[in-house]
Amino acid sequence: MLKTIKSNIPNAITCLNLLSGCVACIFAFHSQETFGTLKGYELVYILIGAAAVFDFCDGAAARLLHATSSIGKELDSLSDLISFGVAPAMLMYNTMYHFNGGEFTAFAALMIAIFGAVRLARFNVDDRQTDTFIGLPIPANAIFWIGVCALINQYGYPGDIAAIAALAFMSLFMVAPIKMYSLKFHNFGFRENYKRYLIIFSAIAFVIFLGVSGLTWTIVIYILLSVFSRKNI
Repeated sequence: MLKTIKSNIPNAITCLNLLSGCVACIFAFHSQETFGTLKGYELVYILIGAAAVFDFCDGAAARLLHATSSIGKELDSLSDLISFGVAPAMLMYNTMYHFNGGEFTAFAALMIAIFGAVRLARFNVDDRQTDTFIGLPIPANAIFWIGVCALINQYGYPGDIAAIAALAFMSLFMVAPIKMYSLKFHNFGFRENYKRYLIIFSAIAFVIFLGVSGLTWTIVIYILLSVFSRKNI
């Protein structure tokens, strides 16, 4: 009995990731409504952030409890698709729909989910992506769009052409044959992890000075570090 419970703890945490993503999708369709002191889109930010925490914890729990499994791996990918693919796609769709007056061009936001699914499918069958990633990881892409939606709500909508161009670029970047740093720590030594620490400290600084929109610039730094240092990854 205890062995069964132990083996399912990581999967239970993964299901919390999935649940967070599902609830984020619901609030995305109420993005401009107020719930207590928060707007719907702000709750989506929180829920996707919670999903990212659960996504980190399920892997850590699986390794700590020696409870890794093929089912856990597949469940993790399915959960990630909802939390980091569908949820940010719905957030961006509803943001575009609200600011562009309901134009059909808002459907371009679905590229986030489609290319995210392709990205995860490739990851699952590619044994090269252990210490590095090939293409932008889907959680990083989700964080980028949280920052973009915060920018739009703060400063206004840049127009459909700019939004669709950004959607196409970031979506294609997820499946591009470009090596990206893994942000997972195997140890906490500074020399081996200084770029990871730089990204973390940049994220903290950007959020402190720019708010949630600073997450966009954090992902930009992550991309630049990976692209210009990819020979050394």
